[in-house]
Amino acid sequence: MAIRPILCLPDPRLRAVSEKVGVVDDAVRALMDDMLETMYDAPGIGLAAIQIGVARRVIVMDLARKDEEPAPRFFADPEILETSQEESVYEEGCLSIPEYYEEVSRPAKIRVRYLDRDNKRCEIEAEGLLATCLQHEMDHLEGKLFIDHLSRLKRERAIKKFTKAARQDAPGAPRRAPEIREKQSGL
Repeated sequence: MAIRPILCLPDPRLRAVSEKVGVVDDAVRALMDDMLETMYDAPGIGLAAIQIGVARRVIVMDLARKDEEPAPRFFADPEILETSQEESVYEEGCLSIPEYYEEVSRPAKIRVRYLDRDNKRCEIEAEGLLATCLQHEMDHLEGKLFIDHLSRLKRERAIKKFTKAARQDAPGAPRRAPEIREKQSGL
């Protein structure tokens, strides 16, 4: 297992549509293991393969709380079969858009079919955080980010902020002091 770098906005690879796996074999399981280790290290609760630059339809997640035993889940080639009319709102963040959070409305319940780590075809009905996390990660497989669910103004502000930061962090760019969130008084 290896920790891999996580792509961040505005990296254009995050907008790629991921390809089907077809069969969960040893290579896909090795990818899942690397993704899980990367997600835990970040730390996060979900990760899509495209976030580490691999355009395959693979997701890992673990919704266990810090005081609970890890409960990793693995999804290959997931597809949503049904969604509820009822919506729920969660404040979402993303490892590819670090330290940026906004409320997003999504279907409250979904039914998903996928291949598990052992290449077994499974179906689950999900609600709450599991439903939100699955939809968030499945968006990544289609080249979508959670900011795409925001108003145009909020989305453009986020993109502008991360594009500017990426330019300043590029090799050869002049170094800057860390961003200070609060306005400083005249000290």
